[in-house]
Formats: sequence, C-alpha cells, structure tokens
Amino acid sequence: MASRPAVSPARSWWAVFIFMIALMFNYLDRQLMTLLITPIKADFGLSDTEVSLLIGFAFVLFYVLAGIPVARFIDRGPRKWIVAGAISFWSLMTAACGLAHNFWQLLLARMLVGVGESCNAPGTYSMTSDMFPRERLAKPIAMVGIGQIAGQGVALLVGGWLIIELTAIGPQSFPVLGTLKPWQMTFIIVGLPGVLWALLLLATVPEPPRREAAGARTPGFGETLGFLWSRKSAFGPMFMANAIKAMLSFGVTVWSPVFFERKFNMAPGEPGPTLGLLAIVLSPIGLMLGGWLAERMALKGIKDANMRMVYYVTIPLIPAAALFPMVEQQWLAFALVGAALMLGSMGSGPANAAIQAITPGRMRGTTTAIYIAIYNVIGYGLGPLIVGWFNDNVFGEQGIDSSMVVLALIAGPLGLLCAWLSLKPYAREIAAAEARGD
Repeated sequence: MASRPAVSPARSWWAVFIFMIALMFNYLDRQLMTLLITPIKADFGLSDTEVSLLIGFAFVLFYVLAGIPVARFIDRGPRKWIVAGAISFWSLMTAACGLAHNFWQLLLARMLVGVGESCNAPGTYSMTSDMFPRERLAKPIAMVGIGQIAGQGVALLVGGWLIIELTAIGPQSFPVLGTLKPWQMTFIIVGLPGVLWALLLLATVPEPPRREAAGARTPGFGETLGFLWSRKSAFGPMFMANAIKAMLSFGVTVWSPVFFERKFNMAPGEPGPTLGLLAIVLSPIGLMLGGWLAERMALKGIKDANMRMVYYVTIPLIPAAALFPMVEQQWLAFALVGAALMLGSMGSGPANAAIQAITPGRMRGTTTAIYIAIYNVIGYGLGPLIVGWFNDNVFGEQGIDSSMVVLALIAGPLGLLCAWLSLKPYAREIAAAEARGD
C-alpha cells in the first residue's frame, strides 16, 4: 500500500526545485576548477597529478571527514538549517579559492569547500525521502539530481564564457583584495550567489516529519554500521557499482575541457560552452528518463527496478566513454561525450533512490554520508587521479586520450559487474523495507 506523505505535493515539489538548484551550486562550485586547470598550472607550476589531487582528494578528504559527523546531526536535528548553513559555507569557500596566491592556500580553500558540500546530500535526500512515497521516490530524486548536471553544465558554459571575457580584460586591482587574475575573479563571481539561495531555502522549504515506524529512535553510529554490515550483500555491490561508475563519470567531466584543449588545440575555456550546453540539454533528459523508467518498472512490481536501471545504462555507457577520446573529428568527440553524459545520468536518480528506499528513516542521513564518502573517494578522488597519473607517467600530456580510454576500460566493466551483483540482494531488501513500514 502506498505511504502517505505529510507535506502537500505542491510544497514537496517546490522543495525539490530548491534542492535541485542548491545541488546545482554545489556542482557548479566543484566543477569550475576543471576549466581553470591550464591557468592554475601555469601560475603555480603544477603537474597533472598534482592538479588531480587538488581537484579530487583535497576536496574528498575533508568531505569524508566532515560528512559522517554532520550526518549524525541530520538524523537527529533540523535538516533544513543544516543544509542552508552548508550552502552558505561552501559558497564563501569557493569565493575564497579566488583569493589564493599559492598552491597551499588554494588547497586549504578546496578542503573547506568539501566540508560544506558534505552536508548537502545527506540532508537533501533524507528530507526528500520523507516528502514522497517510496514507490514514487525515483522521479523526485532524479529531479534533484538535475542540479548536479546543471551545475556541471553551468560551470562549463558560464565558467567558460567568464574565463574568456576576464582573460580579455586581464588582471584587475581591487580595494583590500589587491590584484586578482582572471581565474581568481571567476571563483569569486561564481561563489557568492549561493549564499542568497541558502536564505531562500530557509524561508520557503518545510522541515518534513520523519516517516518511520511508531516509537522509532535515532540509532547510534555503530548500530547503523551493523545494519549495513548485516545487509552487505545488498549495500556492498550497490555502493561499489555507483562509486565505480562515478569514477568513470568524474574522470570524463574533470578532464574533458583539457582533452579538447590538448587534442584539438582549443584555447583555455573554449570547450566550456559546448560541453556545458551538452550537459544542460542531454543530462536532464537522461535523469528524468531514467527516473521515469525506474518508476514504471517499480509500479509493475519489479522489486529491483532502481538498480536494474543502473545495470542497463552502464552497458552502452562503456563503449561511448571508451570511443570519444579515440576519434579524430572534433564534432564526433563532442557527440560521444554528450552520449556518455546522457547515459551516465540515466542511472543517477535510480541509484540514489535505491539507497534511500531500503534504509530506515533515522539511518538515512548516516547511510547517505557513508555512501557519499565511498562515492567521492572512489569516484571524485580516483577518477581524475587515474587520468592525471597516466598523463604524467605513461602517455604524456598529449596522450590524454589514451589515459581516458584506460579509465573507461577499467571502470566500466567493474561497475557493470557490481551492478549485476546487486540485483537480487536489493530486491530482497525492498521487500524487507516494505514489511518494516519505514
């Protein structure tokens, strides 16, 4: 029987819109640096491996360290206040990246961006899961996920345009701040608007009642770990399938601008508008299509619908991701990147919905934080690092195409295998969650 949400549909969908834009700011601030690799490398004298660490593990390390403790508050306290505070903090730290004058200052600012962004997903997904019935959760979570794609797309589109325009006018001097280079001004301009969105969230989004069994309490961290471990046959391959697939996705998105600059002799920032348009147009289509198809399967009684969608879309994703770096025509490379973006996004909503659907209400924040930690260490940490390491140690800077093919051939099949292993255990856990009524 369908569970009845306590928040009206209109307010629930408004909250989804607010969460979507908040996630857009999240990924806009995170993705922006991928367009600025070339000028930052030139100013600080960095290798591709060092850039990968700056973009990936510097961010991920503090994202992980802060995420799980904050998630404990999310499982107990007022989630919207935590999320709004996090949005404000990471937005200010993105602007602080623009004030960095050496590698270590930039490293610190990126770490603090990670601290702020670690709070967003656990709070957002926990609130969304309490606003919609379980059998209709894939679509709203897919819509929230549009923010991730929009953030990546806007970062490329607007960031590319900004860096071109600001490069044309050159360094500028400001009171107190001193002289700032074009890439530094880009960080400041992009970072600050998120603070205003945090205020709008506080003013308009309701704090939904937690949907849970009568008399439920907030489990301890060890109890949550015990729950996950006792169901490791479901959660283990689910977490790994989504994380390894993210390794491929982040490797592509982080290095695509530089790939087009090096292989097709495009100027810094020049690939951004095209890549941004592809992300903004194709990825939301993929997100909504994937969420709709998973929901249709679930309503037909297919218990493993969410993870089955992840499995299905990974099959064509592998050749798309492996072929685009190999082609010699610029237009065809862009087209294949677009196909990879759309296919990758089709599994994103169902993947997140799958985890929420089988986790008890007061464990969702902590479970999501653990999942996001694994997702980011493997996906956002290793994906870019593999490409950067192969650039520096095997193929050279101009061999970035070969590095990206290696990533696709490693991550794609591994992600597919893990998704397949998750199907039967996930279906069993859906039946168990329905029986618990949480």
